[in-house]
Amino acid sequence: MPNNETNNIPLLPLRGLLIFPTMVIHIDVGRERSVAALEKALMQDNKIFLAVQKEMSIEQPGQEDLYDVGTLAHVKQMLKLPNGTIRVLMEGLERATWSNYRDEENLTVVDIESSPDSTEKDSEMIALMRTLLQYFEKFTKVSKKITNETYDTVADIEEPGRLADMIASHLPLKVSGKQEVLEIFDVKERLEWLINRLHNEQEVLDLEKKINQRVKEAMERTQKEFYLREQMKAIQSELGDKEGKTGEVSELRKRIIAAEMPESTLKTAMKELDRYEKLPSASAESGVIRNYLEWLITLPWTNATKDRLDIKRAERILNRDQEGLESVKERILEYLAVRQLTQTLRGPILCLAGPPGVGKTSLARSIAESLGRCFVRISLGGVRDESEIRGHRRTYVGAMPGRIIQGMKKAGTINPVFLLDEIDKMSNDFRGDPSAAMLEVLDPEQNHNFSDHYIEEPYNLSNVLFIATANDLGAIPGPLRDRMEIIHIAGYTELEKQAIAKNHLLPKQLDEHGMTKSQLQIRDEALMNIIRFYTREAGVRSLERQIAAICRKVAKQIVGGETKRIIVTPTNLDQFLGKKKFRHGQAEKENQVGVATGLAYTSVGGDTLNIEVSLSAGKGRLILTGKLGEVMKESAQTALSYVRSKAEEFHIDPDFNEKFDIHIHVPEGAVPKDGPSAGITIATALVSALSKKPIRKEVGMTGEITLLGRVLPIGGLKEKTLSAHRAGLTTIIIPEDNEPDIEDIPESVREDLTFKLVSNAEQVLDYALEGGI
Repeated sequence: MPNNETNNIPLLPLRGLLIFPTMVIHIDVGRERSVAALEKALMQDNKIFLAVQKEMSIEQPGQEDLYDVGTLAHVKQMLKLPNGTIRVLMEGLERATWSNYRDEENLTVVDIESSPDSTEKDSEMIALMRTLLQYFEKFTKVSKKITNETYDTVADIEEPGRLADMIASHLPLKVSGKQEVLEIFDVKERLEWLINRLHNEQEVLDLEKKINQRVKEAMERTQKEFYLREQMKAIQSELGDKEGKTGEVSELRKRIIAAEMPESTLKTAMKELDRYEKLPSASAESGVIRNYLEWLITLPWTNATKDRLDIKRAERILNRDQEGLESVKERILEYLAVRQLTQTLRGPILCLAGPPGVGKTSLARSIAESLGRCFVRISLGGVRDESEIRGHRRTYVGAMPGRIIQGMKKAGTINPVFLLDEIDKMSNDFRGDPSAAMLEVLDPEQNHNFSDHYIEEPYNLSNVLFIATANDLGAIPGPLRDRMEIIHIAGYTELEKQAIAKNHLLPKQLDEHGMTKSQLQIRDEALMNIIRFYTREAGVRSLERQIAAICRKVAKQIVGGETKRIIVTPTNLDQFLGKKKFRHGQAEKENQVGVATGLAYTSVGGDTLNIEVSLSAGKGRLILTGKLGEVMKESAQTALSYVRSKAEEFHIDPDFNEKFDIHIHVPEGAVPKDGPSAGITIATALVSALSKKPIRKEVGMTGEITLLGRVLPIGGLKEKTLSAHRAGLTTIIIPEDNEPDIEDIPESVREDLTFKLVSNAEQVLDYALEGGI
């Protein structure tokens, strides 16, 4: 297709009007520069270049305000009107692109490169022309603005380019749309563009016709108001209820912006909102997207509470709510102090480990109050599905975020105190390993970018103060335990329990049972008796239940009119709780042969363990009963080997293994027992049984033994010591290496106990056996 170049053509800017090639049209010209351009055109073979302004409001357009493609036109006639404007009859000649924009006095001239349309018609061109005419005919029949005569005129055009331009001039296009057609130099491409546009226009006209038909039918049945409502319903139905959602979508958009999400999350939310707007309300996916947007909106992204970093106030709250637990309180106050100095410390991952009922959950709540933060708790006991932590993907029916995101929504802030209760009770199966999912939550280097399968957007957990609770650290996988700072809570002394009962449990139960202090009083001595004779635990849950039992019985008496006020003393305590359940004082009433008292550590705290050894005629068979674990069985075999190697020194028959069967039994056989701290207890019981020397009744012991008789250090000394104190023991034999751990034991307990530090089994036997070895 040849291009023709023409220089120094006057330029006439058009506002809101476009002239296609071959079109003949009248236009009114009033601007001074435009009039000058017309006068110059009359002096130069009547040629003028027409370019459309991008913005109609511009009075004196520059070159950047004009489209690059315009129409070379021929001025056929000019007529000056009485109002000063000039009416011009013009005919469009060819498409052209201007260049070299130049201002000359009061007009503008440009150089143009015109591109006449090709008149060649191949098979494809003919097919496109026929298709375009078919669509234009359908459009003419539906549209009220185009007459049949206009269609007949257009149908007679044989040049494909002229046909396309003529049809484009009759379509209801904006100037920008007509400019788009003008800029298509390739005739085939221009025909295809118009076919697509006519197809769309046909659908719109058919839809308008259908809506008008519905409105007409509805109007026959009612008045104007009903007509307007039915028209709106018809539009909403055809547009998939899009307009019906306008108010809701607008409200959602405002809420999304107000949520102050990160930029990437905001883009995702807006994209999902656009999808929601286009979907019909009846669509199942519409409800899924709506629910997802609600989660994104209601999650806290920037809302945070201001930390109260007043250490003295925090100490008062902790001391008010908790008795004892000094090491835990000290750690919290240290955290506050460092936070006050740095202002940037990330929340630590604390794990409160200890037996049930010692106040781990209430301690976490007190920490939240002392910091001035929101408190949220989730229970992980029995969680087997990884989706419980990370959430379900939205492709599943009934999908929801995981418990972490649910907890953050409940908290409403980005920096709550988040309690992960019973983290040691998680387990895994074919649905995944939730403890592995917790690794990301509890890793300070990763949790600033936590990913939930439902939300699918990174969420910052680095400002959260996570506190986990556990009964048994051994049940927590190593990688997960490594991410937490373990704080051991061993349990309470009798005095601490008495203070807890007096200051916390009794007032709480009185309130729950609708009574006052004037109606029920429990003397301190009675509380101590409840602790000693009706409970045996590390925590205070059983103690609270016993107090509740007293309150119920008193409430019955008050309601029945039997009395108005009751004081519980040690003398009338059995009237409310019955006979004593436990024996307080000496673990054994007298020294016994072959019975040693060991100290054990369990998931519910410390406990005492009697190990019994009996001899019977036989051939050295070792019998172990009491549901012992593999470690305790090995300890028994080690202790037996040690005793055999030292038989002469202990004044024992060296051939006892050939004469006796040895039966080692740990009572309460239904309870599994295992652990590495029963070695010296078994060895002492063996030597006592073989030498017929009694073991002192007031002595308890803990420690592992080697084949050479060395005593190895153990764990859980504080818990074991508290259990020994509860049982009434006065002397405790412990490994020498555990001497530093004695400082962790409450002073009130240390005053009642005598600690014997040993490094070998001979020392143990000297202290434990009546009269020594």
